[in-house]
Amino acid sequence: MAKKLSIAFIWHMHQPVYKSDQNGIYLMPWVRLRAVKDYLDMLLVMDKFPGLKLNFNLVPMLVSSIYDYGYNGAHDIFSRLTITPVEDLSDDEKEFILNHFFDANYQNMVLPNTEYKKLYDKRFQNADLGINDFSPQEYSDIMAWFNLIWFDPMFRENEDIKALFAKKNGEFTLADRVKIIDLQREIIKKIIPAYKQFQDDGKIEISTSPYFHPIMPVLLDRNDVVEANPNADYPELESDMSEDAELNVKRALDKFEEIFGKRPNGMWPSEQCISEKTLQLFMKMGLKWTISDEGVLEQTLKKEFVRDFRGYLEDPYELCHSYRYNHDGKQIGLLFRDAVLPNLIGFEYPHHDPVKAANDLYDRIKTKQKKLAGSPDKMHLLTIAMDGENCWENYQNDGHEFLDTLYKLIQDDEDLETVRVSDYIDAVNQLDWTGTPFELDHVRPGSWINRDFLLWIGEPTKNLAWLYMDKARCDLKEYEAQHPDDPRLPLAWEELYISQSSDWYWWYGEPNDSGQDDIFDHLFREHLRNIYKLIKQPVPEYLETPLAEFLEARSRYPKAAFDSFELNGKDADAKWDVGGCIDIPAPPTMQEKRFFNKICFGYDTDNLYLRFDINKFILDKENGFKDFNQIYIYFKNRTETSLHSAPIRTVNKTETIIPLLREPYNCEVKLTLFKNFHFNAQLAHATRDNLWVLQLKNGIEHVFEDYMEVKIPFDDLRVNENELVEFFVIQGPLGIVDDFYPQNSLLPVVRPQKVFA
Repeated sequence: MAKKLSIAFIWHMHQPVYKSDQNGIYLMPWVRLRAVKDYLDMLLVMDKFPGLKLNFNLVPMLVSSIYDYGYNGAHDIFSRLTITPVEDLSDDEKEFILNHFFDANYQNMVLPNTEYKKLYDKRFQNADLGINDFSPQEYSDIMAWFNLIWFDPMFRENEDIKALFAKKNGEFTLADRVKIIDLQREIIKKIIPAYKQFQDDGKIEISTSPYFHPIMPVLLDRNDVVEANPNADYPELESDMSEDAELNVKRALDKFEEIFGKRPNGMWPSEQCISEKTLQLFMKMGLKWTISDEGVLEQTLKKEFVRDFRGYLEDPYELCHSYRYNHDGKQIGLLFRDAVLPNLIGFEYPHHDPVKAANDLYDRIKTKQKKLAGSPDKMHLLTIAMDGENCWENYQNDGHEFLDTLYKLIQDDEDLETVRVSDYIDAVNQLDWTGTPFELDHVRPGSWINRDFLLWIGEPTKNLAWLYMDKARCDLKEYEAQHPDDPRLPLAWEELYISQSSDWYWWYGEPNDSGQDDIFDHLFREHLRNIYKLIKQPVPEYLETPLAEFLEARSRYPKAAFDSFELNGKDADAKWDVGGCIDIPAPPTMQEKRFFNKICFGYDTDNLYLRFDINKFILDKENGFKDFNQIYIYFKNRTETSLHSAPIRTVNKTETIIPLLREPYNCEVKLTLFKNFHFNAQLAHATRDNLWVLQLKNGIEHVFEDYMEVKIPFDDLRVNENELVEFFVIQGPLGIVDDFYPQNSLLPVVRPQKVFA
């Protein structure tokens, strides 16, 4: 018998605050739709596996939203439209339905539902269709299907739901649509009681997060943010927000004790962002354990966890352990998740047969166990902690076959056990920790991604959001000092705490794009405006303008033209100081899958310059690129509209076509790379009838040393002085799209006018 390996699955459930205070309506439907697809079935699947122990992290604001939908009759824009008679829909509402009631995974949610796919095809196969090209009945069908496809397969055996799925287009009535929303509420009402029952039965442990989901190190001590990455430009914030951090923790613990009947032992810090002050606050509040990412452990131990190209750890010893942080005679258990396994579950396995994928994960777990056979320690813990809701629609049948297979493999293996985290912490604390390397007196600050906090602070638009929040907090604090008894103060502080949530800062600026950033921006500024309205103070004028309009150019675009440029693939920092850049974060994709680390661009009066920082994991030290790789750059001249345009020529892997890939373009540049060969760049111009013509001569140059640099003459792109050209980059093997950047907008460059002395 092998040494037993304990596995802690921690499924993290979180959604932002979508509720608008103007009318009490949720502006996005994702809490409601996730509630009928993910939150309950992830729990009920345990009934098949009596020996299974799981951990769920429920963010307080999500629990409040679930309660609101289940018991307070809350609506979002989508559900409100769904129960509106079609004849009462305005033109704007019809346009909203056509634009947003197909927001679902095409492969697994649209394609399997033939009637819905017919509506999808009509909507997207003809770009010229308008709101009057759809009949009232088709609007009814679209709304019905959009809400139906989010029911988890587990619930589709319900006779009422099954009958609705059996309907054809042309048959859905207002009564059907009302019934769909009512059936969703019935499921939503069961979620919180079910979690409490499973907790009370000892099957699961429920942990939570700081109440409003703020980035704790930012609130507690910005010096920790700088320590994690001292090379960024951070905002100068005036407020001491440490009391806000403490309120978030206390309020979360109180809320969960009220709802679930016991105080949580564990806390998942927002975005797994930790620092020593964060840990000390958790200890002060009586928490037993918390969690972060393996990258933080690497930084703390000053040791790199070496993996092969498939993600297998050479030595899993340090990572397959719980740790203990000590401070002032107190202790807190500290888990560090394996980062590769969640990325496989979230992003790689959905593209494979679910049974084979589950077996691959099981094999990886067993490989770790074999490598631990010679360990002197009695207990080892593998922590698999990840988002528990957003990946499943990418799987066949919402991931049920994958999870069923995985859970059965583990349950049937007597050398593996799943554990509740607190049970494991209690057991390991009974051991003698004297002289072990698992007691920590220092922990490096960091998060789950890139080991720093740059996805939330340190980028121009994100920084501006922090400055807006900080100014509102200072104004509120000053007003409170002068009017301490104002009964509206608690509501104003509530708005302030909501504006500290990590989600706003995640979506602002680079590199993330939700596709609905305008709604997030509106909600963020609305919460700040509400502070001033509640205390009857003038609302600052800047809060009426989207943040992106202030700093759009600084966040992505070059600061100025190059004075001179030497094309050599070296001297990046000095040479590219005025260039624009897109940083491409390491997770969520696997290291060996990601092609670019960074894309930069700049210009002078004659040329556009591009820089591609290539991921070292896809390069062989001696032989260069392991596979054929191609980089396509598509250009659109926004000023000279008489140029011909044609569709892109790359091949998409799925039937889901992102808007940027649907647009026509004027010019195409193709770079082909294989081993140490970098073939001559090819330039093609669009011509009539949606065709491309290869230009036999071009002035494009490129070189690859420390990174790849490309020089493209504006004349080759047929861009004259003062004309705007926009572009984006596609990467993949032999014309197949693997990745493209940016995701939702084009990068703009205006060719400058020559200045003669």
